[in-house]
Parts: sequence; structure tokens; C-alpha cells
Amino acid sequence: MITYYDDRSVQVTSTAVRVDGRSYPLAELTTVWHRRGDRSWRVLAGRGAIGAALAGPLVAAVLGIALAVWLQGSAVVTVAVVGTSVLVGLAVGPLADFLFEHLDRSYARGSREMEMWAEWRGRPVRLLHTRDAMRFGQVYRAVQRAIESLPSAPGRPGPGRTAPGPSAARQNVIGSSGSRPSPRNRP
Repeated sequence: MITYYDDRSVQVTSTAVRVDGRSYPLAELTTVWHRRGDRSWRVLAGRGAIGAALAGPLVAAVLGIALAVWLQGSAVVTVAVVGTSVLVGLAVGPLADFLFEHLDRSYARGSREMEMWAEWRGRPVRLLHTRDAMRFGQVYRAVQRAIESLPSAPGRPGPGRTAPGPSAARQNVIGSSGSRPSPRNRP
């Protein structure tokens, strides 16, 4: 038995897909597809807030330098305002690393709900529902590899034939023998 993916709630092996304690033998899955939900405005607003936090100190530094030039005060006042503005701008350095890491994680998690469905014993079953795009992609590709490794059997589509199930125009579908093209757009 080959394990393609394994975490606390999902296990994909060469024989079955196990999700939250339920097991679905691969030989009984005829079609697997995924659906993407709408974008989450909360996630997008969070990314915007991180961008504003990154730009804030830099804008303050530029405004401070412009203020020092506009005031045309004594050299000591101008140097003090410009020096303070430069220090505020430099404060972005350590903060930027922290904020860019959070921004990167936000993109890895994604901004959409993702669902993986399968046709099991003639009826659709939702295998996975998550907002974590990276994890979803790993599980989806593991299921794809596991299904592609299955030998063709009676009742299963062979090369050049389409798998039964939902229309490929509506969802991205994995053929049961790997004969269908895999989706090119990433979750």
C-alpha cells in the first residue's frame, strides 16, 4: 500500500481515501471533481491591512521629509525632522519581514472555500471542504495520483473514454484512469 497524503483528518492511499473516519475505496470512486467558492472579503481586507501597515511608515517618512523642506526652519530643526523621518522609514525593515511572512501565508491559505467531491456508489459525496488552498491542492493531487495508479477494471473508463458524472464544463474533473486532462488552474 502506498500513502500519497496523510494528515490528522485526511489519508489518501493506493487503496482508499479516508476523510474524518470515513473510508472510500478508490475502486468505488468513478469521478472526482472540485468546486471553488466565492472570494472571502475578510481575507482580502486582511491583505489590504497588511499592505497599509507596510506602506504606513514609509509614507510617514516621506511626509516628514517634505514637511522639513516646506518649513524652511533652521538647519538643526530640518536635520532633526529629516533624521526622525529616516529612522521611521528604517523601522519598516524588521516589521516588513514579519508582515511579508503573514502576507505570504495568506496567499498560501487562499481566499476561497474549496470542495472536493467524488461519485461514490452512484451518488455525489463531498470528500473535503477547506479554505486552505495549499492543503486542498496537496490532497487533490494525491487523489489524482492514487486514481491514476489504479489498473483499468470493468465498469471503469479506459483511455479515450470519458468518466461518468458531472459535466466537465461545470467542474474540473479527474478521470478515473487518468485519461482525462488534469485541470491547469491551481486551487
